Amino acid sequence: MQTLTGIFPVLPTPFRADGSADAIALARLVAFAARSGVAGVVYPGFASEVETLARGERAGLLKAVADAVGEGTTVIAGASAATAEEVVEHGKTAAELGINHLMIQPPNALGGEVESVIAFMSKIAEALPDAQIILQNAPAPRGSDLSPATIVAVVRAVRQVVYVKEETLPAGPAITHILKHRPDNLLGVFGGGGARYILDEYARGACAAMPALELAPEHVAMDRAWRAGRKDEARDIYVRTLPLLVLQAVYRMRLTKYVLMRRGALETIGVRAPTPELDASVRMDIEANLAALGIADPLPEMEGA
Repeated sequence: MQTLTGIFPVLPTPFRADGSADAIALARLVAFAARSGVAGVVYPGFASEVETLARGERAGLLKAVADAVGEGTTVIAGASAATAEEVVEHGKTAAELGINHLMIQPPNALGGEVESVIAFMSKIAEALPDAQIILQNAPAPRGSDLSPATIVAVVRAVRQVVYVKEETLPAGPAITHILKHRPDNLLGVFGGGGARYILDEYARGACAAMPALELAPEHVAMDRAWRAGRKDEARDIYVRTLPLLVLQAVYRMRLTKYVLMRRGALETIGVRAPTPELDASVRMDIEANLAALGIADPLPEMEGA
C-alpha cells in the first residue's frame, strides 16, 4: 500500500438557515478542497459536528462527498461510534461507496485499557476485512487520550490499523515514540490539532496532517514547501496562519465556516454544536488576519473600525 501523504482536511457540515444539513453545499466544499490541491478529505469528523448528525444524515452526506470527489483524491470516512456494531455499520456504508479508509476513535468508555481497545478494534477489523484503519487518538474528555505505548500495542495486535492520527497534547513526543517503536504494518502517523503544531509533527516524521478546511490552500502550500526542502518558506506560511488557527481553537466550526464564506466557498455559517458566537470584535480580528494573509479584502463595515 502506498503511504498517504499531504493535507487531508476534515470537512465541516454546512447547514441551511432552517438547520437542515446541506449536501449540495457540502459538495461545493469538496470542490474547494480539490482546487486547493489537497491529497484527500475526511468526513465526518469532530470538525464536521458529527455528534449532531442523525444516522441517515450521516450516510447521505458521506455519499455526497463520495459523489463529488474526483480522481486522485482519497476519501477517509469517519466511522467512530459508541459501539463496535455501530462502527461496523458506518464502515459498511463507506465500503458501499467505494471508501476503504476508515478513521476510528476508540470510545473513551473503554477507559484506555490496552486489552479493551485491542478487543474493540479487533472486532471491527474482523467484520470489515478490507478496511484500512486510521486509529484516531484525541485528547480527553472527547477522546480516549491513549498513551503512546498503548497505541503501539494496538497497532501491533490489529494489523488493519495502518495509520494513527495522533492529536493528544503534546502530540510531538507521542509521534516520536510511535514511529520509534512502529510495527511493520504501520504506514505512517497523521498530525491533528488543527495544524497548530504541524511543523513539529512533520519534523518528527508525521506523513500527513488533518486540519480543518478553511486554510486548505495555505496548508497545501506549506506542506509542499516542507517536502521540497524549503523549510524557511514553510515556516513563514505557518507563522502567518497561526493567528487564525489560535482563534479557530476557540471558535471552532463557526470560524471555519466564516472563513470559508469569506473565501466564497460557503454561503451560510450556522452550526448545531455548542460553539461561541463570533461577536463584532472577534470578526474584526478575523478580518485583519484574512487581509494579512491576502485571502479577502476588508469588509466595508470593518474599514476604519
